[in-house]
Amino acid sequence: MDKELLLNEIQYKAVRSSGAGGQNVNKVASKVIASINMFESKAFTDEEKVHVLQKLKTKISQEGILALNAETDRSQLKNKEIVTQKLIELIQKALIIPKKRKPTNIPTAINEKRIKEKKANAETKQNRKKPNF
Repeated sequence: MDKELLLNEIQYKAVRSSGAGGQNVNKVASKVIASINMFESKAFTDEEKVHVLQKLKTKISQEGILALNAETDRSQLKNKEIVTQKLIELIQKALIIPKKRKPTNIPTAINEKRIKEKKANAETKQNRKKPNF
């Protein structure tokens, strides 16, 4: 992932926010929506695109647009910084490939201990029975 190229490809749109701000909320567009077209992006290799599209398929539209918004702050500039950071972190997390789980074998001593306990438990129950004559 080329971070600088990614930052150039992000498109920003400012809209009216529903957050804090009192009367100011009705006249200032402080909410920021950041979007990037994953299909046409040159910041990723084809392999990286596949990983991101798989991991974030619920957040990406059918046109391949990944969009996030921020309206936590009254300042449009701060919201722009917040949404940019969120977008980059989301993409970086999607690019992390988890390690394959390597199954471990149960140690022989533990298996033997389990069988020994089962036999002891069975013997205890046998001793509770009334003798047959």
